Amino acid sequence: MNHLYPLTSSELGDSFNLIEILKFGSLPKVFALKSDLEKEEFLRAYSFSYLKEEIASEQLVRKLDPFRNFLEIAAQTNGMVLNYSKIARDVGVDTKTVQSYFQILEDTLVGFMLPAYHMSIRKQQVLHPKFYFFDTGVKRALERTINQPIFERSFAFGNAFEHFIILELYRINAYLRKDWRFSYLRTKDNVEVDLIIERPGQPSVLIEIKSTEIIDEAYCKTLNTYVDEIVPSVAYCISRAKERKKIGKVLCFHWTEMEFLICSE
Repeated sequence: MNHLYPLTSSELGDSFNLIEILKFGSLPKVFALKSDLEKEEFLRAYSFSYLKEEIASEQLVRKLDPFRNFLEIAAQTNGMVLNYSKIARDVGVDTKTVQSYFQILEDTLVGFMLPAYHMSIRKQQVLHPKFYFFDTGVKRALERTINQPIFERSFAFGNAFEHFIILELYRINAYLRKDWRFSYLRTKDNVEVDLIIERPGQPSVLIEIKSTEIIDEAYCKTLNTYVDEIVPSVAYCISRAKERKKIGKVLCFHWTEMEFLICSE
């Protein structure tokens, strides 16, 4: 089965603008609109259409109000380790209902789970996953921040950049049928590797994603530690730094060079 995702950076070519993508996503319709206001209204309407057409018409949930509240909270927790109990309390439903809501988002292709890494698939399923919406603009519309600017070097910018990179890799995997398996790693000491890609017949890839334009040893410390723990594996730091360089065992490069990852061994 083939799925069409929002446009990738390579598909956009010269039309690509990072700030615009982080703010409004890359649904094709967005690029036919000229003003920010038009884009904001479209993304709000798109989110409402999802509720009306996909959820209400298919009767996937009994009551729309709790699900509407859930969507806003799910968007706010995009890219975070899911705490189903807390989300359930915030929405006013039970934990099983929240889990069913996330399943609906996956089934309707509005997003996907990023499981916690573990060599055992069974243990991987026990640990709480993260959830990512399929488009940065839709995520911002659902959390009602679509009309807020994103400033470089801000917390919001860093989160949106990480979201964007993961979406790019997710789409590449799907389109090229690479059969990669994605996960993240967080230890009991809260040390985290943003993304781990298990590639059939090749070393796993440990990835740190940074929105900064300057990379130093501090950003690569975790990767240099865990690249020896997960064997065989290679470690990459993907950022906005223009200079490609090696820090310990970590290869650091600009995000536009991500095609390097596809053919690397």
